Amino acid sequence: MRAAVLVEPGRFDVQMVPRPQPESGEVLIRIARTGICGTDLHIFHGNYAAEKLPMIPGHEFAGYIETIGLDVTGLQEGQAVVVDMNIGCMRCYWCRRNEILNCPEMQQIGITMDGAFAEYIAVPSHRVIPVPNDISIATLALTEPLACVIRAARKAQITFGESVVVIGAGPIGNLHVQLLRAIGAAPIIASDISPNRIAIAKTVGADFAVLPQDLNETVMMATEGRGADFVIESVGDPSLYVDAKALLRKGGHLVAFGLTGPGETLELDILQTILEENSIKGSVAGMGQDMHDAVTLLCHNRINTEPFIGAHYALEDIQNVFETITERPQDLKTQIVM
Repeated sequence: MRAAVLVEPGRFDVQMVPRPQPESGEVLIRIARTGICGTDLHIFHGNYAAEKLPMIPGHEFAGYIETIGLDVTGLQEGQAVVVDMNIGCMRCYWCRRNEILNCPEMQQIGITMDGAFAEYIAVPSHRVIPVPNDISIATLALTEPLACVIRAARKAQITFGESVVVIGAGPIGNLHVQLLRAIGAAPIIASDISPNRIAIAKTVGADFAVLPQDLNETVMMATEGRGADFVIESVGDPSLYVDAKALLRKGGHLVAFGLTGPGETLELDILQTILEENSIKGSVAGMGQDMHDAVTLLCHNRINTEPFIGAHYALEDIQNVFETITERPQDLKTQIVM
């Protein structure tokens, strides 16, 4: 099969590799579309999981069951499916609590093991989620990033009438905006350096969408001078985490979502945090029920996917796509078509 192997940071090689064979308890999936995630860009540039190279990245994917392995029930060949990329032991304390990222045996498709920038992938059947075949496969490839956003809102316990700032209006930031709108948060304030992405944020549900230099004034105006109930940092820039913390009201909560480099820190005034009853809540990956909830929202048209599915390229173009992706801010999400 064809696969895009990241042989070293900054260099893909599209080559023929052996097609995986499903073992007992696994299914073989014919991949249709795979989205490019910010984590994939970190891997491409050597800032994350570099010790795993060479490897086939890719974890935001949808496709069709090609072959069913032994001891697999409840699935059928030809079914459209998405896959929970997080694989735990399913026995430990953390797996029982759907906190699989903390499982000592945790593996992640496309990050710690070969992923979906390929024609086929074999995965454990218990991570496979059947989906309606009449839903656009490009839309279904958004399941994993939407699940990440669902988990962040769930962990933060955001509810109706609470003000939320989203720093970064890229693909994830704009999914945050849409989900916050759906659960009744208000006002929703988005910020980005890209006028294109600000415009999209306004279109998909932000009450205010502004450039960074206008953010503080907008937040204070929209919250009667208190500051925001929640601020979601969705970029992964340590300096933006400092800005995010400064935008919180007393008693507000910082949602740490954007991945920084290893060892990056945020200065914390312990006494102020205690007296103001602030908190920091971390969340990064959707898993388990988050994935099922994402499928449900997509299948019932609760998310406007149109801004996310326009940019798509062939597998053979992957090197150029990764090298130039930051030059196309108007493309919220880029997908590779198999």
